[in-house]
Amino acid sequence: MTLFYYSLIATIGWVSIIIYLLINGKKISYLKLQPLAETEPAVAIIIAVRNEEADLEKALQSVCNLHYANYRIIVLNDRSTDGTAAILAGFTGRYPQLTVTHITTLPDGWLGKNHALYQGYLNSTEEWMLFTDADVAFHPDSLSKAAAYVTKNRLDHLCILPEVISRSEMLNGMLGTFTLLFMLQFRPWAAINPKSKASIGIGAFNLIRREAYEKAGTHQRIKLRPDDDLKLGDLIKAAGLRQEVLAGRGYIGLEWYRNVGEFVNGLMKNSFAVADYSVLKTIGGIIAILALIALPVPLMLILGTPAERIMACLILFFQAIFMASPVLPNKWWHAVMIPFAGLLLAYISARSAFITLKQGGIYWRDSFYSLDMLKGKTGKAI
Repeated sequence: MTLFYYSLIATIGWVSIIIYLLINGKKISYLKLQPLAETEPAVAIIIAVRNEEADLEKALQSVCNLHYANYRIIVLNDRSTDGTAAILAGFTGRYPQLTVTHITTLPDGWLGKNHALYQGYLNSTEEWMLFTDADVAFHPDSLSKAAAYVTKNRLDHLCILPEVISRSEMLNGMLGTFTLLFMLQFRPWAAINPKSKASIGIGAFNLIRREAYEKAGTHQRIKLRPDDDLKLGDLIKAAGLRQEVLAGRGYIGLEWYRNVGEFVNGLMKNSFAVADYSVLKTIGGIIAILALIALPVPLMLILGTPAERIMACLILFFQAIFMASPVLPNKWWHAVMIPFAGLLLAYISARSAFITLKQGGIYWRDSFYSLDMLKGKTGKAI
């Protein structure tokens, strides 16, 4: 009987969640549907790079060939030790709109990427700044369409949800679950609503009006946040400024991680930070993931009665509908990966907290930051 009630609650919960996400997901429009800009405000595209030789050339080629007359590219080479500098040297000779600043030292109290992006701001004067990553590929018309949208809608901040793919089919299946949880937690469609607490920040595409960035406090207020893109969105929203999100399918894309191992290691660095370094929040999140994401369908299918197995199939049906929805590029069969992805995300949260607490902080780009320092209490990076 206990399993029956658990199954019933899980079924009602999942059906409600999927309907909620499908209805609200339709509120997110597509970048590709927007018109091209009639006037082009000045934009500085700011890219922080460190040891990016694997992806940099392809991504930077797309940025250098945007169909937009009034833009400049500022690349901050943050202490790279691979072939990144040589790749950048080849681009500076061919593209006069690109400038490179080589950062050789990191001031105390900063994470490297955050410091580099802030230096990009200091080296720019443009009305708009686009903070993006070194592995993001742009459609030639993407910036023009984004500029048209922020102008028409009088926005201070525009994020684009990128089309995320991987060469690993297993990871592609898991990314659908990550998308689902991201949408549920951050409610990006509500960021435009001034009465909502929802905010949005996307590392692949944060287009911010200069005046708004300064009013929000710049990266100086998030010097030590590994989740700097999300926190920048928080600052913009907290300052009472207008932000919105578009889906970038076909226009903004990246291979986030190549395989499951890279995915685990990448999320391990900042998942405890997303929980504000709170053990209670982490434990609560893990329990929720296990009880609501990882366990319901397997338990119902393996241990359940025929009625409970029917409910499990109903959950899978609705999950498949979400995975096949057009907002982000998932496939319906990615629904069967949800339990495994839930277990993996719970593991990532637990291990991230354990490692951070055990070593008393985090290692980020070869520097160690204590928990006291990350929480803003004291200290220098080691």
